[in-house]
Amino acid sequence: MDHDTVVRQKLTERYLLNELDPEARDNFEEHYFDCRDCAADVQAAAVFVEQSKLELAEKPAPVSAGRPVMVPPQPKTGWLAGLEAGFQSILRPAIAAPVMLALLLVIGYQNLATYPHLQQAQNAPQVLPWASVNVGTFGSEAPVIAAQPGKGFLLFVRIPPDGSYSYYTAELQDPSGKAERPFTIPVTAEQKAAGFDQWPVQIPAANRAPGSYTLSVHGVTPAGDSKLVGQASFELKTQN
Repeated sequence: MDHDTVVRQKLTERYLLNELDPEARDNFEEHYFDCRDCAADVQAAAVFVEQSKLELAEKPAPVSAGRPVMVPPQPKTGWLAGLEAGFQSILRPAIAAPVMLALLLVIGYQNLATYPHLQQAQNAPQVLPWASVNVGTFGSEAPVIAAQPGKGFLLFVRIPPDGSYSYYTAELQDPSGKAERPFTIPVTAEQKAAGFDQWPVQIPAANRAPGSYTLSVHGVTPAGDSKLVGQASFELKTQN
C-alpha cells in the first residue's frame, strides 16, 4: 500500500472512523508505521479527539434563553477540517480554542523535533536481528530471532536450486496459523546459472506475537504453475 492510495481512498479518515474491514485495517496500519505523513495525521487526530473528550466532560456554561445559538459553517473539504467542524458543532468557542491550540502545539513539536530525529535515525545504518532458514530441510532445529516489539528483521532464506522455476512466492504464518501478505522472491538468469540458493528477505515492522513462525515457499514455472518447494520454521522472541 502506497501513500497515493491512502490519500485517494481516504483511508486515514476511514481508519479513524472505524470504517475499514479487518484486512484493510491491517494493511493501513502496516503502511503508517513506515509513512511519517500518515502517522502524523493519525496521531494529530487522536490527540484532537482525546483532548476534546476531556473538555466535553466539563460542565458547559448555561446559555441565555434570549441569545441565539450560532452554528459554525461546515468546511467544504479536508478530513481534519471535517473532524474540527464536527466537534465545533457541539463545543463552546471557549473550549474549541484551547483544543485547537493543543493540536497546533503537538504538530509544531513533531515538525521541529520528532520528524528530524526520526529522519536522522532512518538514514543511519542499522543492524537488524536475523536468522538463516533452510526451505525443505526436515528435522532441523528452528533458529531463534530476538527482535524488539513492533520491529522488523531479516531472514536469509535458502532454497534448493531448481532451474525450472521463474520465481518464487513466499508466505509467513504466525503462531496461530494466520498468514501475512504473500511476497515474491525473483530469480534472475545470472542467479540460475550460478546456482544461487540464498535470498536475504527483510520482514517489515509489525506488531507480531512471539512464538513459532512458518515460511512456506512455492516455485512458479514459466507456464504459471505453482508448486510447494518446502517450508521452514523459526522462533520469534521479543525483547525490549
